[in-house]
Amino acid sequence: MKVNFVIDGKKCQSEEGKYLVEAAKENGVYIPTLCNYEGMKPKGSCRICTVKLNGRLTTACTSPVHEGMEIENNTEELNEVRKEIIELLFVSGNHFCPACEKSGNCELQALAYRFKMMAPRFPFAFPQKEIEASYPRIIKEQNRCILCKRCIRGIKDEKGRNYFAYVNRGKNSIVVPDRKLAAEMSPQIAREAMEICPVGSILVREKGWDEPIGTRKYDNAPIGSEIEDNQKA
Repeated sequence: MKVNFVIDGKKCQSEEGKYLVEAAKENGVYIPTLCNYEGMKPKGSCRICTVKLNGRLTTACTSPVHEGMEIENNTEELNEVRKEIIELLFVSGNHFCPACEKSGNCELQALAYRFKMMAPRFPFAFPQKEIEASYPRIIKEQNRCILCKRCIRGIKDEKGRNYFAYVNRGKNSIVVPDRKLAAEMSPQIAREAMEICPVGSILVREKGWDEPIGTRKYDNAPIGSEIEDNQKA
């Protein structure tokens, strides 16, 4: 059943129960997110998709649409919160964009450009994390991981077993591949793992830059513009 709702004063329509991020996308409205991935059950872990729903803060990726919803999305307050989260992700890891294989295709980098991040307002932590290169198909660059859980939720074998999992707790948490499964990982699964990662934390071994600078996904158009431009067309 179709329901009507409003985002930033724009009248929208979608299937009842569809998550707000996807429903907004159908209506040409971009709600930024890092942990959400189409086709996977949302977790609301990155909080970048936070919106105001009927005056209360909530994550858009976990909120089903229903009749009469009033949503604030593109506001100065919410965009400043998103910018703060992006800055925190940069300072809590080691993100040297010019040297990263994902540069130009990185969603974190693209969001930093969209929200005009300059020098972060927070001090850099400069954590010392290992680069795990003992697996035959992939390299796990822990310095770039943002703990979004996309690889944990999306990369499984034919028996439904997870290739990736959390270890440790709190600020010491990291995502690591299962050693046995990673040793048997196919080239296809390795490629899927690299593509599902929003940053450059999972890399296919012996693979550098597929595309030259200037032709990568976010080199010529900001993240989200494909959603907004489709609506204008």
